[in-house]
Amino acid sequence: MSDKVTIALDRLINVLPLKAKQENCGPEIKGLHQAVLRSFVDNGRILTREEMAERTSDLENAVRVLKDNDMVVFDDQGTPIGAYPFTMEQREHKVRINGFEVHAMCALDALSVSSMFQIDTLISSKCRVTGAPVQVQQSPTKIENIEEVKDVRFGIAWGAVSSCSCCANSLCMEMMFLKDKETADKWLQEDSVNREVFDLHEAVEFGSRFFTPLMN
Repeated sequence: MSDKVTIALDRLINVLPLKAKQENCGPEIKGLHQAVLRSFVDNGRILTREEMAERTSDLENAVRVLKDNDMVVFDDQGTPIGAYPFTMEQREHKVRINGFEVHAMCALDALSVSSMFQIDTLISSKCRVTGAPVQVQQSPTKIENIEEVKDVRFGIAWGAVSSCSCCANSLCMEMMFLKDKETADKWLQEDSVNREVFDLHEAVEFGSRFFTPLMN
């Protein structure tokens, strides 16, 4: 395990302690949260409120707990629209999984899906700086097209963390792919205090260690 990844993982958990929150919610809401996540793989979308109601004895309480703990994101009408690592919003990170195309909250989230669900994925995204396409083919244990993407980097702008907004609309918006080391180095130099760059192997380890425990 990489020390660099361990430090970043601890930092992200401090911002968004998803696993701890999930465990503190009790078995019924934990099971509901896992069902919400699994629905993106099985159905290509999030569970509806009606489907959530079938899995809990008190829907309103479950929604309140999931929302207050930033485990599921709801829109202004109370409709569920996302659960890390997935979103129903049309973001730049698309993940082909189980015959469906879904969207990930951010680049790290996209890289986490394969190990999280032990399934092959195909990520279609782009470099945030140049707009160049980025496509990553993953199996649960490795990046299958590593020769094509060996220069791609993952960047995170830690300064985007906001206490006034859920992580989906703050830090997640600043977790991105960068097409190569040169682009990543220039991006990093613009704010080396608050930005950090990882190669893809580090990013996959980072995402896997953060997200995979949610399904256990």
